[in-house]
Amino acid sequence: MKQDARPLYFPSGSRTLFGWLHAGRGANPSDMGVVICKPFGYEAICAQESLRAFADTCAAAGVDTLRFDYSGTGDSTDSTDEGDEISQWCEDICAAIDTLQRTCGTRRICLLGMRLGALLGALVAAQRRIDCLIAVAPVTTGRRYLRELRAFQAGASAATTTAVDDRPDPELEVAGFRLSARAVATLKRIDLTEVAVAPDTAALILDRSDLADADRWANRLEASGVEVRYAALPGYLEMVSTPHASVIPVAMIAAIRDWLETRAMSTAGAEARATITKIPAGARMRVRSESGVELTERATFIDGERTLFAIVTEPVEAVPADSGARGVILLNCGATSHIGPNRMSVDIARQWAAKGYVVLRLDIAGLGDSGSRPGEPRNQVYPPGALYDIGIAVEFLRRRRGVRKITLVGLCSGAYHALRSAISGLPVNKVLLINPLTFYWRQGDTLADLQISEVMRNPGVYFENAFSMRHWRKLLRGHVNLWRVVKVFVRRGWLAIDSTLRDLCRRLGIRIVDDLGWDLASVAQRDIPMVFIFARSDTGLALLRNQGGSMVNRLGEHCRIHVIDGADHIFSQHGPRMELVKLLDAELTR
Repeated sequence: MKQDARPLYFPSGSRTLFGWLHAGRGANPSDMGVVICKPFGYEAICAQESLRAFADTCAAAGVDTLRFDYSGTGDSTDSTDEGDEISQWCEDICAAIDTLQRTCGTRRICLLGMRLGALLGALVAAQRRIDCLIAVAPVTTGRRYLRELRAFQAGASAATTTAVDDRPDPELEVAGFRLSARAVATLKRIDLTEVAVAPDTAALILDRSDLADADRWANRLEASGVEVRYAALPGYLEMVSTPHASVIPVAMIAAIRDWLETRAMSTAGAEARATITKIPAGARMRVRSESGVELTERATFIDGERTLFAIVTEPVEAVPADSGARGVILLNCGATSHIGPNRMSVDIARQWAAKGYVVLRLDIAGLGDSGSRPGEPRNQVYPPGALYDIGIAVEFLRRRRGVRKITLVGLCSGAYHALRSAISGLPVNKVLLINPLTFYWRQGDTLADLQISEVMRNPGVYFENAFSMRHWRKLLRGHVNLWRVVKVFVRRGWLAIDSTLRDLCRRLGIRIVDDLGWDLASVAQRDIPMVFIFARSDTGLALLRNQGGSMVNRLGEHCRIHVIDGADHIFSQHGPRMELVKLLDAELTR
């Protein structure tokens, strides 16, 4: 399905921000424009689909809408100093407002913010004239929000073994996303009940129904003369659970649409729509790498149908097309967009482009900012057309960028797709595979089904739980799926037998369908190095050795394995993540 929104870059002081402009649709385009202020960190990753849905809802109401990445987040340029992100992001929102007015000629502005984005939107509304403010599950006090972030980070850190970030407080890093000490200090001082918003502003506050706490702010706004509509609606938890399981909040979407339609009516005509079409389909910007190399970053669709979206990063002084340029394709991790978990793909792409590589960060169809294939749902982690999409990306680099040697890099499902690409015979030269959780996915399976990664991990966990009275009480109360436990043990026993039989067949030269050992050997025979990198706590290494058998060791340098201690599945901790990046860099240039 064609992507209707258009990518663009725009300035915010000395920085450059990336965004998407959704043109207002319908017979009566409005003179109002909406700027979407996204949440912070992991919530923004999870809410990607919902933010798109918010923008599409506003556009369907005839309102031109801009959603964008703050400085140092997403596809925007990095922050240039150790400033206060809260103040900086407020400046970015102001820059987005100016861009929307300049590009589309909008006269009235509505800020639609989610979580921290709602707090930022309110701060901006206190600084400059804003007509409407929509706050979705707003953060109303900075102190409470910081406590939530620290609790989330403490839970994530407990899941790993020894990873300890040695950087001093009070700066904060949560799931790989950082707030500076100055930002933390600013947040501590903010309470929205003390922020003055102009009385002629209209506000829609959609509180979370599970933990409503914005009613006090709504009452304070109403007492100051602001026209307020307040509702506590379901959908927040489902929206930010995990990227692949995120659910668009239907009740919130409906409330936004109904409220906005009554305020968007105008006589602006089609002038705004005519302006938006002048934005080029392939927007680009200049960005400087940490090493000081000048890079070009281009947002583009790599297919004729405008379905597959990618960001291409390369040095300004590009390698001539006839000199055998080197390229890298970074794949989606689960349902995370092309920025990668904790924005790691952006950092890696700019680091490698500074070394002369052409790096393409791809959104497979149905993920991130790519459109969907007809009849296919969005957010499929293992979509049936993934290899087709990767093939288009490979061909794009070879034909449009003159790349001759291509490396595929993927984490989790991205590792699966990278390896399947090499096995299927796509013209790639190396695959870097991080924490794959399966090597064979059957179409029709879902992530809720019993997966082989769970089988490899859980027997030891169940054995430990057998000596825990707390887990026995959960079992007796019916809070444990006993049938699932039985299936884990039965399948684990069968995997051990199956692994032994498959290894025997390999030694006898008998080929078996869907055999990892033979598949790895077929890749090695084409002289394609396979580099596996595992977090010590992940189950992928045990699965590789179980399904690959003795072939894994027999392939030697064609199948290299590294293990990183203290890391979780997506390397959300700073220390292990830096170790991963260093290891990837060494293997890429090896």
